[in-house]
Amino acid sequence: MERYGLPAALSQEEQRAGRLAAGHKVVKQIERAGLQLTQRGFGPWARVYRDPEGSKRRCVQLCILPWNALDAREWDKKDDPQLPTMHPADLARYLGLYAARVTTPRGSTATTGLELMTALRPPTRAEKDPDTGEFKRAFNDDALTAVYDVVECEVPDEHPILKDKFARHHLRTPAEMLMEEPYDWCRPLTDEECANPYLVVVDLNMSFAAAANGLTVGLNGPTHLTGNPQFDPALPGSWLVDLSRVDLSRVQINGRTVDADRLPSPFTPKGDRPEGPGWYATPTVAYAVELGFDVAPIEAYVRTQTGRYLDPWYKRLRDAYVETMADMGVTTDLAGQEFLEAMARRKQVDPTMALLETAIKATAKGAIGKLRQRSRGQVPYYEPYPALNRETWRPDIRAAVLAIQRVDLHRKLMKTAAADLYPVAIGTDAIV
Repeated sequence: MERYGLPAALSQEEQRAGRLAAGHKVVKQIERAGLQLTQRGFGPWARVYRDPEGSKRRCVQLCILPWNALDAREWDKKDDPQLPTMHPADLARYLGLYAARVTTPRGSTATTGLELMTALRPPTRAEKDPDTGEFKRAFNDDALTAVYDVVECEVPDEHPILKDKFARHHLRTPAEMLMEEPYDWCRPLTDEECANPYLVVVDLNMSFAAAANGLTVGLNGPTHLTGNPQFDPALPGSWLVDLSRVDLSRVQINGRTVDADRLPSPFTPKGDRPEGPGWYATPTVAYAVELGFDVAPIEAYVRTQTGRYLDPWYKRLRDAYVETMADMGVTTDLAGQEFLEAMARRKQVDPTMALLETAIKATAKGAIGKLRQRSRGQVPYYEPYPALNRETWRPDIRAAVLAIQRVDLHRKLMKTAAADLYPVAIGTDAIV
């Protein structure tokens, strides 16, 4: 920092702006050298570049640690931070491997995860005009290429479209809002369960990334279907449907009936049975059909142009995760006790790789959250905020991923229930 004339810490004003002032001597030196900065300016994640030479891009991504570039909540162990005392060589290995296996980090893990999506499925490409020989911009069919109209039921409470729609402090109901979230459920123990000596927690690794694998998402704007449309599982979107009649005790799994009172409902994050019509993403409604129930949607907002947009993103993160786990001795061929022992000792084997594992998981989870980024108090309620201008601000895609994650989990629980093993609590992707 001293060598390049940078302050050891950002002032309060610079912290608020997230960058050095435009008149700072370092910013002027960069300009004089014929280099450019991105719109983000010179902050914790400054990017310095020259104009490309033909197809060759020339840029350097800086990560400035004393300005809190690597937030402990994402890049470190938040309860026991390792980065402040980490040897520079280990830090270089950590960031270098993340860049090689995932992508060059350029902010929070969530921001980087979202950038990875668009890097793997860019909205545009260069296409040569056969008449002039010049390159022009063309749109990719399999990508998110525009900001489309939003749907009231899919947006968060502070969205401008909801202005003057509800009374102040009104809590939207499932019939007014798509509530596809991960599980947060528990139930009282039975007398028999109270006599057991232990609770066992089973954690699903990379469950949000896995939910994105093979998921068909909408690539265009919404089409409004009214007048009790027929449910079509091939159309991604949101359906207003009454699933309160779905009774799990009427479902047969391997010829056995399960105890529905000891299982959460697959349709609500709190595990309660729905009380009437509500908005659900396509995977949730498809699961009700899979369980053998007739569904009768009242209306829907669907997308007619579809694709498996998240597939390359999932594969990239999966491969990064598998490779990093293998570096710690947890390989895909291990099973049973061997696997559990390798998992238990992995963080001692290589602490740097343990941090990389955490960062890869945070990248997957954070990027899914970014698809429905909220205002974070940047502007007053009902005022447009910057995230809404992104092609990747797609709350319907986030809802579909979370619906798949919850439904897949419930499908597993139905199988264990048929073997007389019942969950007592679920927190996101950990089952007790």
